[in-house]
Amino acid sequence: QVHLVESGGGLVQAGGSLTLSCTPSVRTTTYGAVGWFRDTPGEDRKFVAAIKWDSNITYYDISVKGRFTISRDNAKNTVYLQMPNLQPKDTAVYYCNTGRSFTALASFDELVPWGQGTQVTVSS
Repeated sequence: QVHLVESGGGLVQAGGSLTLSCTPSVRTTTYGAVGWFRDTPGEDRKFVAAIKWDSNITYYDISVKGRFTISRDNAKNTVYLQMPNLQPKDTAVYYCNTGRSFTALASFDELVPWGQGTQVTVSS
């Protein structure tokens, strides 16, 4: 079973940047895609971005499109989420997960068990 480990969170001021990392415990190239999600205080977990393992095709939620960049390093079995110009509204616990497609990830369909997530706090 895949275990997901997220890292890279922290406390930054508005306008600051962070890069999150997602490293599954086993190679996940058998999965179609890897995605990032976030828990914002008072709201349900939401999809943020995803990338396919076998190509550079990406998919973003409109809330982060044009701001965040998802990328991967297959050799390291790691997926990254670059977050420049962070704003207080981006404060959340960020999680990653794997799925067979962008649609599956965005609809939370047949995801693997969640990891611990990584806290991102953006102060104003």
